[in-house]
Amino acid sequence: MIRREIGDDHVCLLTFDRPESGANIFDVATLDELNEHLDFVENEASLRGLIIASAKKSIFVAGADLKTLLQQAQSGDMRAFIATGQRIFSRLADLKIPTVAAIHGASAGGGYEVALACDYRIASDDRATRIGLPETTLGLIPAWGGCTRLPRLIGTGKAADVILKGRLYSAQEALKLGLVDEIAPRDHLLDRAREKLRAGKPKEEGRAPATPVSQEIHPPQQQGNAAPERAFQIINKTLSLSPDESLRMELDAIVDLGKRESTQNLIRNFFLAEKYKKGPSRTPSERVMHAAVIGAGIMGSGIAQWLSSRGVTVILRDIAREQIDRGLANIEKIYADAVKRGLMSEQKAKEGRARIVASTAPMEMRDVQFVIEAASEKIEVKREIFRELAMQAGPKTIVATNTSALPVAKLADATVSPEHVIGLHFFNPVSRMKLVEVVVATETSEETRERSLAFVRQIGKLPVIVRDSPGFLVNRVLFPYLLEAAELFESGLEPNQIDDALVQWGMPMGPLRLIDEIGIDVAVDIANTLEKAYGRRDHAPTVLLWLRERQMLGRKAGAGFYKYDAKVQTRNDSLAQWRRALHGEPEGAEGPNPATAGPGRHRDPHLRLNEEDLARRLIFLVVNEAARCVEEKVVDSPEDADYGMILGTGFAPFRGGPLRYAEHFGLNKVVDELERLAQSEEKFLPCEILKKHARDGTKIYTE
Repeated sequence: MIRREIGDDHVCLLTFDRPESGANIFDVATLDELNEHLDFVENEASLRGLIIASAKKSIFVAGADLKTLLQQAQSGDMRAFIATGQRIFSRLADLKIPTVAAIHGASAGGGYEVALACDYRIASDDRATRIGLPETTLGLIPAWGGCTRLPRLIGTGKAADVILKGRLYSAQEALKLGLVDEIAPRDHLLDRAREKLRAGKPKEEGRAPATPVSQEIHPPQQQGNAAPERAFQIINKTLSLSPDESLRMELDAIVDLGKRESTQNLIRNFFLAEKYKKGPSRTPSERVMHAAVIGAGIMGSGIAQWLSSRGVTVILRDIAREQIDRGLANIEKIYADAVKRGLMSEQKAKEGRARIVASTAPMEMRDVQFVIEAASEKIEVKREIFRELAMQAGPKTIVATNTSALPVAKLADATVSPEHVIGLHFFNPVSRMKLVEVVVATETSEETRERSLAFVRQIGKLPVIVRDSPGFLVNRVLFPYLLEAAELFESGLEPNQIDDALVQWGMPMGPLRLIDEIGIDVAVDIANTLEKAYGRRDHAPTVLLWLRERQMLGRKAGAGFYKYDAKVQTRNDSLAQWRRALHGEPEGAEGPNPATAGPGRHRDPHLRLNEEDLARRLIFLVVNEAARCVEEKVVDSPEDADYGMILGTGFAPFRGGPLRYAEHFGLNKVVDELERLAQSEEKFLPCEILKKHARDGTKIYTE
């Protein structure tokens, strides 16, 4: 795992180079090897210094082996592994000779902690060099000295910011923060490291001042993830403790966190992301250079912007000039925001804008490899576009639809080459949502499917394959939850009461606010499509129809379940008045009168729901529909259902997705609760796959 070379200058170079792998990681074998090399270094009196480097193209050390960590977290064996790493890194830190980490490529987690144990850190100026401590995003903390050594290096305030955010920094950002001492061109990295060694061991007083944590820095409140809080506690105390005492706190914290279901789910999610990012290893597909997007609305312009930012030239077409102008303005805004947030340079944004050609006139599409239709959700409008595209596109062009619920097969029927038609369902906002549902229709060819998956990965999105069926995966699973929340509002619960319960449970936003973000009109259209296929559980409640009729279409119109004024979200008094009238209540009444509530409305029982019962009532609908998608082969696996919902809706990541959550909660308890609710409302009937696993005592997941 590690090569050792001694130069004429009596400098020992340890080069990490894991055989038959593009990455270096710390597993038990690598730690043992490093320990043996340190035995040699400690006993070789002639050595004048030590350099730690990597032979990989884009990885320094990627951190601890997460497979090992997950297994140990589940088995309770993590303490010995972490304690071993601490002991070995402390040996490195205590060497009498000066030490330098020559960092090229990703230096994450334990890969940066080994650098922290060195006296100096020099990073290459290469784009591949990314440095940081992302452990808190996985429900863990930096426990090989990260919470102990980083505050001593850059001060507790900056260290808290780095560790709690858990992001990776470029070499330039790392230098500014003090994470590294110097930047050098890659081919001069070792020379600079040798120069640094000549300075000898740094004196303690030469280090950055260890300033106290700013009063403005608070541990981020991450529902279900205790890691930021635990890391914060150690960072705050570490300067008043000896390094050994601080390391013991790190060890106790990570062992405790590793036992938690939430941490194990966050680590599993990491592996799922890697799976969907890479896909099965097959012959690489031809790189897509030219694409077209039909429809310049919010989704169409968002897709065009994203493709252009990833190096694809784009024809953006729409029949209306004003729609083209609005679309180009939206693209400009997305690019400007990306530059402002430091996600890309002004030059890169300029190059991206230049890749888009917008037009209302038909354009030659013979050389276009992908056409993505993103017109309005009207089947006849889309079919007409597909008929035209069949004549304009080249013989190998893949024609994709961005529909969120309409059947792809019906669109394919309008073409002469249905085998080249597929669904590529992007999510809004395209620039921030990583999921793309790849919707395979009955006549979609294997080649089209594989080329589409490669294209989605090429543009930096994560594909989940779903079978062509109403609502696909995400909208199908999401809508019973959203519509039930709207019915609960009709029953008398306040919007913030419903939304706060779900945010507290772990969702990124409440269901009623999410309906406002989607748009009331869009929500009603999707609900109508789904109801034709799945019945009462997707029926649009009266409140949505009333809001649509009065053009209170959510955030885009300034009012929906809430009123929106700039960034301020307040109560919609008009809606509250409508509900009082619906229930025959006098003006000024606080809630519905159960004796006079309209027919079919939920009454008394819901008004007594506590926060936990309310959240479960809605989440169990998500569980039930996700299980149906597995049962009906809409997706290939429970992982697809769970990760699709995490990516597509922000379903509480620490809960592992709806099906993983149901297993942890207890399938028999989920089924019992659904059957109890189904006594008054049929839409809660548990699906067969849930009942079978609950009855047999088996799991939906097979690990």
